[in-house]
Amino acid sequence: MFKLNVITGVVAAIFFVSSAHAQENLTAETTAPMTVPGQTILGLSELSAAAGIADIQVATGQTLTNSVQNVSEGKTDIAAAPFALPFLLSKGAGPYASLGAEEGAELASNLAVLYTYRFAVFGLSAYHSKNFGGWNALEGSTIYNGPPRGAALNKARAMVRLATGMNEGEGYTGIQVNWGQANATITDGSADAHILPMGFPDARMSQGAASGQMVVFSYPKDIFESESGIKYGKAPGGAAVVVPIHENLIGPNISVQSEDGFFRGYADVGGEVVNVSMDADTAYKLTKAFLDGLSKLKARTPSMADTWLGETETAKTGMCGPNPMKYHPGAVRAWKEAGVDLPDCAKP
Repeated sequence: MFKLNVITGVVAAIFFVSSAHAQENLTAETTAPMTVPGQTILGLSELSAAAGIADIQVATGQTLTNSVQNVSEGKTDIAAAPFALPFLLSKGAGPYASLGAEEGAELASNLAVLYTYRFAVFGLSAYHSKNFGGWNALEGSTIYNGPPRGAALNKARAMVRLATGMNEGEGYTGIQVNWGQANATITDGSADAHILPMGFPDARMSQGAASGQMVVFSYPKDIFESESGIKYGKAPGGAAVVVPIHENLIGPNISVQSEDGFFRGYADVGGEVVNVSMDADTAYKLTKAFLDGLSKLKARTPSMADTWLGETETAKTGMCGPNPMKYHPGAVRAWKEAGVDLPDCAKP
């Protein structure tokens, strides 16, 4: 039996899941509880406690740029990581530019993967009342595009550059607020439109649609299928996603606008990362708990079933290629026992 205590802090809620039989205490960092990373780690913490593996203290609502670095430095045991971040860390680039290439590469080498999933698919959305014209109407507009620092902001800006050639501050204005203020920012009308990560369906968008009918715009097909669009879909930590549009794909009171009945967008892929120094038996047991509890994790929310949980194809995991990370040896053992031989390029 577990006990769940929720402690509200200034920027995040911290969930403590405990069990009398758990063998050790671990810490984890993730995004908001309603997101795919949040639900996955919270689910893992429950599975871990039930199996007597470990009590996992989960801090939600975190900026994953910081969380990934915390794991690499041994300050946190587990973190949700969009794989674009370890790549940037390994280069000492982007949000890690202050570290430099040498220190960044050293820190990135401390990271290892337990399992992967699709974080979200990024889309452009607006209230119908705004009469926003979609991707062709971005010039001169004000766009809410994520928190002040992190992978989501970089993704939103890059998608605008690919679609229009514009940079923030030149062709359009960006608004950045932390995830805890996202719903208020969506509904207060301060932005003409939003470029944010979404699920199928999406809890954040559904909350926003409670205040008025919304529309989500599919990425322009000609750009998505162009040489540069295909290349961007294969960028570190990225994936190109095409899904047929159906009623309530994103949520009630939300329509989807597309040229041909398919929604196109670019996704972030990643997974749970740990420090390479984590005991191999602990990494094995955590990964085994994930695999044994996969059906329970997929059933936690309506969107979890379609997040590539348990997938091992490199096109869906983001492993190999430019991704500098490998699976933890303990995780490899758990996957092998489950009858899955991971790609050689992803093994340590």
